[in-house]
Amino acid sequence: MRMRPTLSWTPDEDLPPGTTDLGPVADALDAGGVLVLSGAGISTESGIPDYRGEGGSLSRHTPMTYQDFTGSAQARRRYWARSHLGWRTFGRALPNAGHLAVAAFARRGLLSGVITQNVDGLHQAAGSGGVVELHGSLARVVCLSCGTYSPRRELAQRLEEANAGFAPVAAGINPDGDADLTDEQVADFRVLPCANCGGVLKPDVVFFGEAVPPSRVEHCRRLVGEATSLLVLGSSLTVMSGLRFVRQAAQAGTPVLIINRDPTRGDRHALTRIALPLGTALTTLADRLGIPPADDRARLD
Repeated sequence: MRMRPTLSWTPDEDLPPGTTDLGPVADALDAGGVLVLSGAGISTESGIPDYRGEGGSLSRHTPMTYQDFTGSAQARRRYWARSHLGWRTFGRALPNAGHLAVAAFARRGLLSGVITQNVDGLHQAAGSGGVVELHGSLARVVCLSCGTYSPRRELAQRLEEANAGFAPVAAGINPDGDADLTDEQVADFRVLPCANCGGVLKPDVVFFGEAVPPSRVEHCRRLVGEATSLLVLGSSLTVMSGLRFVRQAAQAGTPVLIINRDPTRGDRHALTRIALPLGTALTTLADRLGIPPADDRARLD
């Protein structure tokens, strides 16, 4: 069963106000066993916009849906042209202080795992291991006919060769790596088939309107069930794919803590919501716990 696309959420109840007190999160981390659930807000400081925050891309951009992608060759041309251009910028993004802090917490044994709704790979680039990519990864491509997976960089090279000189100016880059281009700018873009069978290629990401693979959902549910607390970082929790884990934790009596500047759909389930920028909040937490993220990053380089 595919989830219905949920592009926006408006609070229909009085939600607890946000706070700047990081004490409850520091206490949870100090106790260990924290499961992180991250969203697009953790990557904004890396230059990747989020969907729904201030200036979010949904104000000017409607993400591709699974139904449009699979049902229309024109939609696929538009997607791959825009995504090919966006990949050039998206692929150069670097982890920020928030990603580095999460990786540092993990290396100190404070986390039980990391689930991310993001498709940018920045948690892994910062040094976090065993990250569950709830919505997949832009770094992989899958054929809808034969099921073959391949690296995105290989397709990028093929598209470069097939579309020599393709260099339109984009109005912006979105959280899914999609560049804002007009229909006229993408009209002559050449889409390539699977090199193995000639089938339709799709990025290995969960589009709006597409279901997260059941096995991945069950894996995340097990992680939530084993966690001592759930820490949500930079997610509005608008879509059910992430909100269901907050609800699961709350129903089990597992503390839910949220760091997000704006109200979220999960606030009523949370012990607290800290309304601070993630880079600032997570760096402050690392300092309070005596964990230097920059030093941890240096050991990786």
